[in-house]
This record gives sequence, structure tokens and C-alpha cells, in this order.
Amino acid sequence: MDLKLAGKIALVTGSTAGIGFAISESLAKEGAHVYVNGRTQGRVDAAVAAIRLHGAKAKVDGIAADFSSSAGAEAVIAKLPAVDVLVNNVGIFEPKPFAEIPDEDWYRLFEINVMSGVRLSRHYLARMLKHNWGRIIFISSESAVQIPPEMVHYGMTKTAQIAVARGIAESVAGTGVTVNSILAGPTESEGVAGFVEAMAKQQNKSKKEMENDFFEHARPSSLLKRFATVDEVAAMVTYMAGELASATTGAALRVDGGVVRAIF
Repeated sequence: MDLKLAGKIALVTGSTAGIGFAISESLAKEGAHVYVNGRTQGRVDAAVAAIRLHGAKAKVDGIAADFSSSAGAEAVIAKLPAVDVLVNNVGIFEPKPFAEIPDEDWYRLFEINVMSGVRLSRHYLARMLKHNWGRIIFISSESAVQIPPEMVHYGMTKTAQIAVARGIAESVAGTGVTVNSILAGPTESEGVAGFVEAMAKQQNKSKKEMENDFFEHARPSSLLKRFATVDEVAAMVTYMAGELASATTGAALRVDGGVVRAIF
């Protein structure tokens, strides 16, 4: 299936590993000129090299930027003034009891998870509208719908992303620009894999036993009963970035393994 992404310029934030890296690699395979992003130049260079290694013809470059303040978006925009596809993927999470989350943590997660996408979308939208074509995709989470009690501040940012995406979509009604959010479920990304392995070691269990425990107790509503792979999430994002997804906008699309107990 030709998604008609050849020659399109795509930026994927937070893409040196995990879901972001998988999205970048998938878009590059479809012919897009992809810009990966990470906090350090070393991580960015390694990601670029890895994508080129698996796809000799891949057009991929990188931009190092830290989105913990507005300076991150400013640095990216200075080096890449226009894109056709923007994937707002960068995000952080941390388990912490609600009563122990200080103001600084609320602001820190909101700054990185939400404001990074707001700032980049605000800038890149103008060119997309001028050319009457563009894709803005926010990588949210099933945690936006079912707020995890162990990470209330994280869930809040994921809900905010969906609201922002829908609002932008409403503002560009009738144009060739689409704006959507992806609700990823529990996914075996670099951070999650490390967390599960550490817990398994701590409890003297195998990784598979820990995964089974997680879906039995923490996410019992899962229909998949396993962690999704980063490639499974990237497949949905890549389709939504393409020309063929032109009739889908303002949507919150679930790649959650059925964790959210709802038919809509």
C-alpha cells in the first residue's frame, strides 16, 4: 500500500528510542524525509545511524533539543522551519502517589508532554494551511481515558493532548490538514521494558511472569493480554500520516489492546 509519503518532511519528537524511533523508521521506509529528535546529540546520531543501517535509501537527519522549556521548540524550529508531518511523541512519566506529587512535577510533565506539542503545532500549522496539506499527530495514551492512580499527573497530560488535538482539528475544518491523537496502550518500549525487568528482578520473577501479573492486576481490562510492540503502534501512526487517511481528523484512535472498556 502506497501511503504517498515520498518526499514529505516529517518531524518525530522524542524519537531516539521506543515508539518514537519505531515511528521514525516506519515513516522513513515509506519515503518520508524524517527528522528524529532527542535530548543529546549522541543519542540523536545513534538513532539516525540505526535507521540508515536498516534502510540504505532512508532520508533521515536529527535535531538535538530538550523540551523541558520553550527553548527546545525554538531550537527545533530554527533548524527545521517547515514540516508536512508533525508527530508530537516526546513525553515522560513517573509513578508517584498523588499526595506526593509537588507542583514542580505537575508543571514539568505538562511542559514536556503538552506544551512541546502546542508550540510546534502552532508554528508548523501556518505552512500546512498555506499548502492545504499537513498531518499533526499527538501520541497520547489509554491513560488519558482511564487515569492511572499511580500517575495522576501523567494521565492529566495525556487527556490534555487529546483536547488540544481536537481543538486544533476544529480550528482547521474544511482544509487538507488533519489533526489526530493516538491512544497507545501498554507498550514494550525501552522505558517500560527496563521497568518490568527491574520489577521482575526485585520480586524474583521472570519477565513473562511480571507481564502476566501486570495484565492480571494493573490492566485486567486488556484484551490483548500482552504489551504491544512499538512497531504495532508505529503502524497506526504511519497510516494516519499518509494521504490515505485524509478523511480521519479530530479523532482519538486507540492502539490500546482493548484496555479501554468502551465500544466507542
